[in-house]
Amino acid sequence: MIACENSGHSVLDDFAEVSKIVDAGATSKPIKDYELSRYACYLIVQNGDPRKEVIALGQTQKILDYMGSTELIANLFRISQTEEKLRKDRVEGAENATSIHYNVGKEVRTAIKKIGGTMPEDLPTPEKSIQQIEQEQMARLKAKAKKGKILLDE
Repeated sequence: MIACENSGHSVLDDFAEVSKIVDAGATSKPIKDYELSRYACYLIVQNGDPRKEVIALGQTQKILDYMGSTELIANLFRISQTEEKLRKDRVEGAENATSIHYNVGKEVRTAIKKIGGTMPEDLPTPEKSIQQIEQEQMARLKAKAKKGKILLDE
């Protein structure tokens, strides 16, 4: 939420507070929850601790499916610079590592702004992921193979 606020976005718009009912033994009770915008999800994954499996997966596989080359390169640069700084400064502890991760990301964003680049959240979102496109291509190739127009080595 801090990253959202610092980027000039509305925290209330991107992290809408809602309540949901959960079972609590013999009864149920309301708990606070959040509906996240695409941008909020992006911030959580990009600013999360990459030592947590779900964050690491999000920072690589799932997000990469929708990234264009500009966003991919910026993220790879941010990741490599963060890793280098953590190693060079011999950073210990999750809180210190998270702080370094955040600060390097902030510097990369500043550089993108300074050179007049497009901020990641302003880049267009592809309609389909790489995985969806690959599945469509395979289906098309298999259909051609069934018609005898090409040979597939399955």
